[in-house]
Amino acid sequence: MPGPALPPPASRPGDSWLPPLTEPLRVEPAAEAAPVRARPSRWTWLAVAVLALLVGAAGGVGGSALWDHYGDDDNGSAYASAGLGATTVSQAPIKAGEASVVAVADALLPSTVQIQAEYDGKENGATGSGFVLDTKGDIVTNNHVVADAAKDDGPIWVVDTEGRRTKATVVGRSPVYDLAVISAPDAQGLKPASLGAARALRVGEQVVAIGSPLGLSSTVTAGIVSALDRPVTTGDSADEASYINAVQTDAAINPGNSGGPLVNLLGQVVGVNSAIATTGGIQDEAGSIGVGFAIPIEQVRTTAAQILDTGEARYPIIGAKVATGGESDGDGAEISSVDKGTPAAKAGLEKGDIVKAVDGQRVTDGIGLIVAIRTHQPGEAVTFTVNHAGKDRDVQITLAGQVG
Repeated sequence: MPGPALPPPASRPGDSWLPPLTEPLRVEPAAEAAPVRARPSRWTWLAVAVLALLVGAAGGVGGSALWDHYGDDDNGSAYASAGLGATTVSQAPIKAGEASVVAVADALLPSTVQIQAEYDGKENGATGSGFVLDTKGDIVTNNHVVADAAKDDGPIWVVDTEGRRTKATVVGRSPVYDLAVISAPDAQGLKPASLGAARALRVGEQVVAIGSPLGLSSTVTAGIVSALDRPVTTGDSADEASYINAVQTDAAINPGNSGGPLVNLLGQVVGVNSAIATTGGIQDEAGSIGVGFAIPIEQVRTTAAQILDTGEARYPIIGAKVATGGESDGDGAEISSVDKGTPAAKAGLEKGDIVKAVDGQRVTDGIGLIVAIRTHQPGEAVTFTVNHAGKDRDVQITLAGQVG
């Protein structure tokens, strides 16, 4: 049965989000096979690694923080980290006249792996997907796929399309962006994926999702780009919530697809599959209803480059908190507090101010503001359109940064 038009994820207090298994609106690991806690909503948002998860609070009474404490070509050569973070696009492995789902599968299956992450002594405690960045064995996936194994020092394995199983280690993780890089230097025959540009996508364009849904490795599904710049928030705690300016697709994405590539018909990765919407019910019934979300490849490039350079990633902050719970009138994000000495304070932001746009991008609510800020980088000067005491004004804020 078709549902009503869906507003941005956290604009309604009843909405909840789970990762595929990644995480839009507060998801927390639970005991194996535990049911999803019932909520008075029509939609559940699921992160997509095969994990048992419970839905947590959707927006939080106190709001979310905008602060905490204050290319390469496809010839198989390794990416330089500077090139990874750059905006250049890798050479497409498929010519425009030869574009098809079959061609994409042929090109990308050797670049896609299944990830098995053990924790609490449970083999295959989490099963997700990933794709190969370079010939050194560096692989991108979702943080929620490997987070529990990393915390528990459990073994992580990658399985290639030929079924070869190789041990991997975590290079670094970013809970804020729900991204991680793992390394499997002993893996044989892995082919680096070609990277494209999510900003070049158009609504209605055909895309392909590759991964290991329900543990079924090397699974290929196809669909279209349903929407762009969709604000989605996922996370298993307030401190580790991730906010995504997502690519929405109706390509079938299910538990186990997390971390796998979303690919255009030129064979270029344009996103990392991370979250799905479900109609609710128990965890075992969760599955694709044609509403999936991917992290844009531009953010993936930046975060992966930072992790490969330093072992950690940074995200921008302004030093303010914004309300994210309750109904939104769609007219901006209300600042609930400003910390002294922060970029927001220096720019003159005050409690009660309404942020209506960031660098010209309209902001409708608190989650939209967080997403808009996190599409930028620490050190960038960004223009905020702010309504103060009924009058609009533009202020420039230089974003601070924090590890996460």
